[in-house]
Amino acid sequence: MDDDTSPKVAPQADLDASELVGRGNREGNRLFKEWYGRVSSGPERGEKAAYVFVMGSAAELFESFGFNLVLPEINGLQTAVRHVAEDYIDQAEGYGYATDVCGYVKADVGMQLRGGDHPMGRIPPPDIALQTNVCNTYIKWGEIWERLYHIPTVTLDIPGSRAAGRLPGRGHVDYENDLAYVRGQVDELVEACEQVSGRRFDQDRLVQAMTYANSMTRDWVRVLELNKSRPAVYNAVTDGTVYLGAVNALRGRVEGADYFRDVVEELEYKADRGLGTPFDERHRLAFVGVPCYPIYRKFSEMFTQHGGIFVGSSYTWFASGGWSTGYEYDLAHPLDSLAEGLLVTGRAAMDTMFHVDRVLADMVEPYGIDGIVFHAIKSCRTVSSGLADSRRAVLEQTDVNALLIDSDHMDPRVVAEAGMRNRVDAFFEGLETRRLLAGARS
Repeated sequence: MDDDTSPKVAPQADLDASELVGRGNREGNRLFKEWYGRVSSGPERGEKAAYVFVMGSAAELFESFGFNLVLPEINGLQTAVRHVAEDYIDQAEGYGYATDVCGYVKADVGMQLRGGDHPMGRIPPPDIALQTNVCNTYIKWGEIWERLYHIPTVTLDIPGSRAAGRLPGRGHVDYENDLAYVRGQVDELVEACEQVSGRRFDQDRLVQAMTYANSMTRDWVRVLELNKSRPAVYNAVTDGTVYLGAVNALRGRVEGADYFRDVVEELEYKADRGLGTPFDERHRLAFVGVPCYPIYRKFSEMFTQHGGIFVGSSYTWFASGGWSTGYEYDLAHPLDSLAEGLLVTGRAAMDTMFHVDRVLADMVEPYGIDGIVFHAIKSCRTVSSGLADSRRAVLEQTDVNALLIDSDHMDPRVVAEAGMRNRVDAFFEGLETRRLLAGARS
């Protein structure tokens, strides 16, 4: 194998603050539009599309076979932030899907019924689909595409940790058995990719994609760590969502590796100079759940107008596919390492959703968090199950205020903006009272 597997990272010229600060958002949005353009025009070039999810995408393998990735969750949230999700959801419900089915699913069904018409382009139908059991909706979602397009679908069954990540790793009999189980499924996925693409598996191309992915992973972990800075160098709910788009859409590509190198450069520049977000930072918050995309800007402003900045978010952990673990591929054993990556990151994503209180308890002190917002989603049982219990557990372990609100990530019909705003206002009144009392005691 030649040396072309290393990321093509050009040295950066000196940049002034106006060029550097905000570059991550600008470049992230530009690359995202380019990605949609590539996906939309793929059929014109004879390229095939693989439908995958943000948790367990196996992006590097599909990249090695030349597939364009289509990420239906990202397609869904894009319809919500552009205020057209309700039209797609209505169409799916008219087709027979119930009101309590995941909004992402219904937006996708509506899009399929419209021939792939989407605000960001025309999304091609799938040639192959991959789903995991990390989200309990994924498998049934894949069956929809199977029925609509009669395509092959592959399901990866990722064994859960069974102890919220507290089991031993390599060498432990349970871990080794689970790893062997996933490894066998990876072979089946490779075979399916060969059949659909018409290409033989190319180990060198997989290693190249993994090299870019390893670079991205290292920088992604650094991005998350940098928000320990005071003030926070980005808002984990707004800026963090831009970063997440790149984590998923550009994984295994040189553009992704280069982009996150640049993001780290920007955020380290800000941290070194004490530069924060554009908003006054009075309270450092953690966010649990998925943002309210139908009123995305207003949702963010409910917190920033009180000086609340989200320095951490469970969304950046599980919606990045669990890559916050920092797992890096062993390039000498690519397929074995791909299987281990799917196991490690899939478990991490599940644990972040189902045992989020343990992660939060560990980050309160290093990130200086004084408030946690739990956001339950009406049509997402996976993310929302047990949030009230998680909130209680966090309050028992830490000295923070915690707020539980509910709305939806997609459907504006069930978003009660006024009621949510009232609860957020009351939450900040409590935080300010705690601040005053602490000042009086000191």
